[in-house]
Amino acid sequence: MTVTRHDTSAILSQAVEYGDTVYLAGIVAKDLNNDVKGQTKEILDEIDRLLGKCGSNKSKVLQCHIWVTDIRNRAPMNEVWTEWVDKKNLPARACVEAKLADPRALVEIMVIAAK
Repeated sequence: MTVTRHDTSAILSQAVEYGDTVYLAGIVAKDLNNDVKGQTKEILDEIDRLLGKCGSNKSKVLQCHIWVTDIRNRAPMNEVWTEWVDKKNLPARACVEAKLADPRALVEIMVIAAK
């Protein structure tokens, strides 16, 4: 099977396709001046873009890992998540508190999806 990599940089690919599976890197917002809701919205928009580029969409998300820098941000992040996620096709999901590489980043999301 062929491995296809998208939006590569010196250290990673933002999306990797292998067979009928799409793996996304941990996505953080570019505008780190936004609050957790704004950052989450931007991240989910980027996830939509990357999944679309790979022939997938949010209804096919299998697993999701979410990191928040303060667990108190889980509730406002979930408000945005709940509006975005396909309610008929909920993925397996974890959400944990963690320190992120850029201290201005409040949330990071990584998904694995089927095509």
